[in-house]
Amino acid sequence: MNLHAIQHVQQSQYAFAVTNRELRLRVRAARGEVTAAHIVIGNKYTRETFERFPMTKIASDRLFDYFEYICITDDPRLGYYFELTDGQKTLAYAEDGFSEAFDSERFYLHIFQYPYINPIDVHKPPTWMQDAVFYQIFTERFCNGDTENDPPNCKAWGEKPGVFDMFGGDLDGVLQKLDYIANLGINAVYLTPIFTSDSNHKYDTNDYRQVDPHFGDLDTLKKVVKGAHDRGMRVVLDAVFNHCGTGFAPFQDVVAKGEASPYKDWFHIHSFPLVRYTDDELKSYFDRGEVPPTNYRSFGFGPSMPKFNTEHPEVRRYLFDTVLFWMRETGIDGWRLDVSDEVDHYFWRLFRDIVKNENPEAVIIGENWHDARPWLRGDEYDSVMNYAITTCCIDYFANGKLTAEQFAMDVNNCLMRNTVQVNRAMLNLLDSHDTHRFLTRCEGDVEKLKLAALFLFTFIGAPCTYYGTEIGMEGVHDPDCRRTFDWDETTWHTDLLEYYKSLIALRKQEVALRRGEIAITTIGSLCCIERSYESETLICLINNTDTAQTCPALTPVLANFPVGSIPPYSGGIFRK
Repeated sequence: MNLHAIQHVQQSQYAFAVTNRELRLRVRAARGEVTAAHIVIGNKYTRETFERFPMTKIASDRLFDYFEYICITDDPRLGYYFELTDGQKTLAYAEDGFSEAFDSERFYLHIFQYPYINPIDVHKPPTWMQDAVFYQIFTERFCNGDTENDPPNCKAWGEKPGVFDMFGGDLDGVLQKLDYIANLGINAVYLTPIFTSDSNHKYDTNDYRQVDPHFGDLDTLKKVVKGAHDRGMRVVLDAVFNHCGTGFAPFQDVVAKGEASPYKDWFHIHSFPLVRYTDDELKSYFDRGEVPPTNYRSFGFGPSMPKFNTEHPEVRRYLFDTVLFWMRETGIDGWRLDVSDEVDHYFWRLFRDIVKNENPEAVIIGENWHDARPWLRGDEYDSVMNYAITTCCIDYFANGKLTAEQFAMDVNNCLMRNTVQVNRAMLNLLDSHDTHRFLTRCEGDVEKLKLAALFLFTFIGAPCTYYGTEIGMEGVHDPDCRRTFDWDETTWHTDLLEYYKSLIALRKQEVALRRGEIAITTIGSLCCIERSYESETLICLINNTDTAQTCPALTPVLANFPVGSIPPYSGGIFRK
């Protein structure tokens, strides 16, 4: 037995409370080595009451198997250890290591423990996230509802976008298209930044307390939120608190006054005066493919997005007051946090308290592209944009780099990083304003996109559709992935659109697809996603190969082919 591979960590994704009575306890072992795992568990103060329970293998990735026991208890002051067997030898695994038998004489030093479930420590993402079907809107490119507020020199709707181009999309356009969004079956909308900015993307905010005039005003935003709520949809706004735009008044004060500015400590400045460039000078750098040097920290490289010093009390106060302003004025349902992994943890802990005190059901979604465990312990975010799953989908469906078994293992690796609550609240996506369009990744193959969508809407967490993906929009990395929405229905891929509608409708109809436990395995060359809720089990089978595959005789719920066989590059949902 490979002891180096075995792992259990207390108070982590290996030992966590789901409710005030439910604990999930996991142990990891080398893939294929442990044939049976048991947990011996009881009240840590009463040694005589320990009981032995079998554990269930819930997932396998490329290196490890994961075993889990769900403990329901009214007294969570638990002590426990594991018994692991490889078919020939059994070892006890406790806090201080391995032994052939548990050493009761060294009980208190030897045992794993879960000291107590304090309700305030239990991570409780909004329950509605399990039922949410999101739609991401890049406001400047979705719909131009009011041509009177267009920026100067707008390009014609439908032209190919450049980095700095404006097209006139606005909040009135979103308002006018709420019925279209609702008719898709969407019940949650995520808007990229809408506050005053010089750019089309608005991630360089100049005024955090004002809707960008080219998008509308506070009254327009209120109408959008109310209109969405009236249609059963929630609204999540984008918060850019890592950095601002150079037009932000406090930053301009530092530009003007240098070291004498009362705002100089709001930013990370290395020296004075601040290095500034004319538009022509910046263009010259960019044309040469060079980054203009600065003497202050900014997002990425270049001078256009100075980074906040979020450790400064006045910065925190300004940004937190901004959060409360928009929540109270408009009744929004949560925040997506831009570049959230570059902001200090203390800021996000305070942020969570402020948001949840104002509205306990408001969601907090971080933009962390990588393993986000340090931010997902229940005291910062509820979830993140699940780019790890996006990568799995690109490799399996679009690029064909993975077998079904490899895909299942990689997805399981993502699942085992997090607690159940986090997985239930994840924002799962195939593409976004920061990536290639998924259909472009698939080289225009709509059937591959359909398979990926089938997986996404069967998977645990909240599926998110980037505007236009449902009608077959394409585009490489930004700015091309930020094309204007084509409202000419004669150009739409209507079969794809109807497929998306059917997936959304089925997810909303079937509780197991929204709230069920999940298991990712394979049946031959088929990827198998099993969702179980109470007595109901649904199975999604995906054939991402060029040959027909035999499948078990199951009752089709969403499938357009004969029972018992799945054609190439097809899939369906079945009732077990």
